[in-house]
Amino acid sequence: MSVIPLSEAHADLVPLVGGKAAGLGELIRAGERVPEGFCVTTEAYRAGVVPRDEVRAAYARLGGGPVAVRSSATDEDLPDASFAGQHDTVLDVEGEADLLAAIGTCWESLHGSRAAAYRQARGTDPADVRMAVVVQRMVTPVRAGVLYTANPVTGNRTEMLVEVGPGTTVVDGRTDVTRVVLADPAGSDGGRPEPGWQGDLWAVGRRVQAHFGGPQDVEWAIDHDGTLWLLQSRPVSTLFPAPPQTDDLRVYVEFGNVQGMLRPVTPMGMATLRAMIAAMVASLGMRVEIVDIGGRLYGDLTDLVRRPASRRRLVRLMAVDFGPRAQAVMEHVLRDPRFAPSGDGSRRRPADASLGTALRALRGILRALTRPDAARRRLVAAVDRLRAESVAPAHLRTAHERLRFVRDHGDGDGGAADDITWPIVAGMLASALPAHLLKGVATEDDVHAVLRGVPHNVTIEMDLALWALASAAREHRDLLLDTPPAELAARYLRGALPEIGLSGFLSRYGHRAAAEADVGVPRWAEDPTPVLAAVANYLRLTDPAQAPDRRFAEAAAAAGAALDELAARVRRRRPVRGRIAIFLLRRARRLAGLREAGKFAGLYRLRTVREQLLLIGATLFPTADDVMFLTLDEVGAALDGADLTGLVARRRATHRRELRRRVVPVALLSDGTDVESTLPAPTDGAGLLRGVGAATGRVTGPARVVTDPATAYLEPGEILVTATTDPGWTPLFLTAGALVTETGAIMAHGPTVAREYGIPAVISVPGATSRIVTGQVITVDGAAGTVTTAR
Repeated sequence: MSVIPLSEAHADLVPLVGGKAAGLGELIRAGERVPEGFCVTTEAYRAGVVPRDEVRAAYARLGGGPVAVRSSATDEDLPDASFAGQHDTVLDVEGEADLLAAIGTCWESLHGSRAAAYRQARGTDPADVRMAVVVQRMVTPVRAGVLYTANPVTGNRTEMLVEVGPGTTVVDGRTDVTRVVLADPAGSDGGRPEPGWQGDLWAVGRRVQAHFGGPQDVEWAIDHDGTLWLLQSRPVSTLFPAPPQTDDLRVYVEFGNVQGMLRPVTPMGMATLRAMIAAMVASLGMRVEIVDIGGRLYGDLTDLVRRPASRRRLVRLMAVDFGPRAQAVMEHVLRDPRFAPSGDGSRRRPADASLGTALRALRGILRALTRPDAARRRLVAAVDRLRAESVAPAHLRTAHERLRFVRDHGDGDGGAADDITWPIVAGMLASALPAHLLKGVATEDDVHAVLRGVPHNVTIEMDLALWALASAAREHRDLLLDTPPAELAARYLRGALPEIGLSGFLSRYGHRAAAEADVGVPRWAEDPTPVLAAVANYLRLTDPAQAPDRRFAEAAAAAGAALDELAARVRRRRPVRGRIAIFLLRRARRLAGLREAGKFAGLYRLRTVREQLLLIGATLFPTADDVMFLTLDEVGAALDGADLTGLVARRRATHRRELRRRVVPVALLSDGTDVESTLPAPTDGAGLLRGVGAATGRVTGPARVVTDPATAYLEPGEILVTATTDPGWTPLFLTAGALVTETGAIMAHGPTVAREYGIPAVISVPGATSRIVTGQVITVDGAAGTVTTAR
């Protein structure tokens, strides 16, 4: 079947007719007006010969005359890949010879440089792709353009965006276009714009979106007779997934970046994190529903926004725990009249913390501040208890027994919660309060300088242990530098890697990983590729003065000197408040490093849960970690005989698609609006990117944009530029010259570790990973909160 009428194409024939032809065939089936045409299928492409006789016959049935010849590859115009402009289109083709040549041109464009680069960026195997070609009667328009049935700029699903211009100039980009936003005055349940071509487009958009079941990018043209023709319809692949439909307008704030996670969470990980984050927010006196949007964790803050008492706290909460971008978004939401305070908010106030809990907190904090070393010893003992208690009992044999264990595991904390929580809280308070006590006498940079090189941070201890491993492994330097980390990891797991101390490191830290809060993510003990990539980066460091252990020791010494200088200064100007502040800073140096211990301890339980789930998965699926794409209830159903392989496959495909997403909205409205997109555009000057200074210092050097720490190549002194970081990223900090991130708060993992290593950090730089390119020389000024790119 080398040539078929366009009217016979449909969604199930994508492997034969490609994405564009399938979309056009669906429009015809839906009764829309589409120029008549035919499709030269992928079977002809596979044969490598244009079916001349069939093409001539089909062209004759069209009546000859001018036609449009357009690509229709099997991987374009699909939900996760538009390939807009990547393949060739030939317009106004007339005559059999030119038509045959145009088909060959479309075939050749399948592996052109533009399409090849696009596929490489998306991880598509070119060998799996075929090209069909659409031939349609040419429409000569007086007005043409593109209709987006959801606003692609803001994400708002209740608006449509039209780009319109004369002739065919809109799609090929040869002239400026006019943008028109079509808003439904009656909301999403009825109404449309005024009659005329805009009203016609609105009506067409509603029909087409309903037919395909999601927002569409529709190419259209109006001819001299005023007839509206549809030339293409494909999914809008750039939209972030929509929040759940609700009766009222709601606001959701992304919570994952608090844990340094912007990648999608597996379904199994989602349930664990929902409970953890809800508990964390509850400790602040608030109840928040955690919603899965695009595999990310969003908190529904609508009730808090509309409650007068909590509105006052939200901006401060955003600034401290979520970062300045979330703070700006929340300030905007609070000004939005649609989120004005409601009179009934008080009826849904969360229960206040009990007096007993408050007294226990006060006692624990004061106890830690009074005797910090004893508090630290209790915390370490509690972590060791949790590690021992996390081990699964030996009697588990069947998958049902393992599932029961996973459901019940972690119900108790063995009395460890208070011993871990209050020293950490005390350290955080001791770090945060001095800046307020010393306003007018000392700056935040002065306080940050005192908090460099803080001891007892388990993440920094991990990084320095890895540096020690690399230093001891220098006799194997050539092997570790010249062999890809993934191959080294495979050798280690086979027992074929020379002994470099990796087993000892993994016995202590192998339960960690990037995005480690997701139980669905492999631990370093399962796949030590990221560890070996970090070791290779360390081995490139040859300057003894830049050795991480030396830099950390120097940072600690400099912090001690800064504390003594600050103490002398503030005691003269603020005798009472100054003494309190200095007392707190001295306690902070003994307690603040403990802030990573709680999560570190919780990861032991997560490791055990993962181990048991994988054992269950091995009994259900050919690939054990398929189990991570189910919930616990679904695992129970599968153990009882339900066939969930199709569900797993669909969720895996969605997860892979979301892994490629580089931009995650800070906040969303329930109509799909990316709130940040509605704020005034930043006023950065040429070459100047503004963020928030999180660790002081000024460094100039080449940038290294990193999206995956497992494969990161980082030369000593290069500036690490990434979307976000969590403790699994911090081994890269040891040799980095500075840190630039797109998200984060000053007290988040990444900036905290950067301060303690003494490297400058600027966080919350919108679009940093796209506005900066690897190798570009940039200057990071942690005091000013700016990143300057060289011209």
